[in-house]
Amino acid sequence: MLIAHFQFRLWLGDASLAQIRESRHRLEGLTKDAQEKKERNDSLYAEVIDLRKGLETIEERARYELGMIKDNETFFQVLQ
Repeated sequence: MLIAHFQFRLWLGDASLAQIRESRHRLEGLTKDAQEKKERNDSLYAEVIDLRKGLETIEERARYELGMIKDNETFFQVLQ
């Protein structure tokens, strides 16, 4: 009877082999997701540091994203 009980728990009960396999698979997915988010956070943090350090990055973003130009500059638009 004891062997039957342990066999049941091993294959079908709580903490069965199937549940352990499923938990490991889910853990791998969560680990991968966490790594991707960490890389994105590191990238954003580097951008924040760069923005705090110098005005060059701010100027570059203003030019490309907002289309701003400096005084005494002439804007040329090339159409292809």
